[in-house]
Amino acid sequence: MVLGTAQDAGFPQAACQKACCRPVWQGEKAREWVSCLAYVDPKSDQAWLFDATPDFKDQLYYLQEKLGVSLAGIFLTHAHMGHYTGLMHLGREAMGAAGVPVYVMPEMYNYLSENGPWSQLQELGNIELIKIQADSLIRPSSGLAVLAMRVPHRDEFSETVGYSIRGGNKKALFIPDIDKWQLWERSIDSVSQQHDWSFLDGSFFANGEIPGRDMSEIPHPFVQESLQRWQGLPANEKARIHFIHFNHTNPLLYPESEQSQRVLQQGFGIARTGAVFPL
Repeated sequence: MVLGTAQDAGFPQAACQKACCRPVWQGEKAREWVSCLAYVDPKSDQAWLFDATPDFKDQLYYLQEKLGVSLAGIFLTHAHMGHYTGLMHLGREAMGAAGVPVYVMPEMYNYLSENGPWSQLQELGNIELIKIQADSLIRPSSGLAVLAMRVPHRDEFSETVGYSIRGGNKKALFIPDIDKWQLWERSIDSVSQQHDWSFLDGSFFANGEIPGRDMSEIPHPFVQESLQRWQGLPANEKARIHFIHFNHTNPLLYPESEQSQRVLQQGFGIARTGAVFPL
C-alpha cells in the first residue's frame, strides 16, 4: 500500500509560498504525506513500514484505525530527513513504544546507535535495531521476504538502499532515492523487469524545475529522462513502473496536470496515497 508520495520535506514545503504550494496552504488542495510504502498482511493483521517519515503518526493512524492492523516493524532506506526521522514518535515523549523492530544497514545501525536522540530510543527499548546486509534475504514473517540493495546516493550519514519486497505471489521494488540510473552498478531495467511493481525515484519531473539552482547538485533521475529511457518497453512492462517521492515543485503531485496526463498516456504509473498493489 502506498502511504505517501512526497519528497522528504512533504507537500506543502516549509516557507514555500509559490504557485506549487499555495493552493495547499489555502486549503484548495490536500496535503501529501512523505513517501512511504506499507506491506500489509491481512492474515496476521500486521504491517511493516518502508521508511519512517515525518508523517509517521498520520501513516500509523491510517494503518491502525482505517485498516485495523498493528505495526510489526520498519525498514529504513537511509539517513535523510524524510526517511527515518519519524522514529521520534516511538520515543517516550510520544508513543513510548516497546521493542519495535527497525531493520537497518550497518552504517545506519551505527548512526542511530551512536547519535542522540536516536540512541535513546534503543537505550530505552522503544526500538530494537536489527542489522541487515545488502543482497541477503530476510524473512520478518512467514508471508514476507525482503532484500536490501545498495544504491548510489548522498551518503553523509549512512548508506542508501532500495528494497525488493516479496509477498506470497508477487514482488515490489522500492527505490525512492537514487542518483542517475546509469550510476548504479546494476541495471535498473533488468531489476525492474524482475518485479511485478516498481516504485521508483520521481523526485523532479525535469531539469530547471528549481529556478536559480544548479540541479546537478541534486542528481536524481528526472522523470523525463526515465520516460525516454523506457519509451520502447512493451505496454505491460511500462505499467509496472510507478513514480514516487515527488518534490513540492513536481507537477506530478497534481493528478490533473499536463505532466501527470503525459506520464499516464505513455503507459506508466504514478503512485497515489491509498493505492493497493497485491503481493
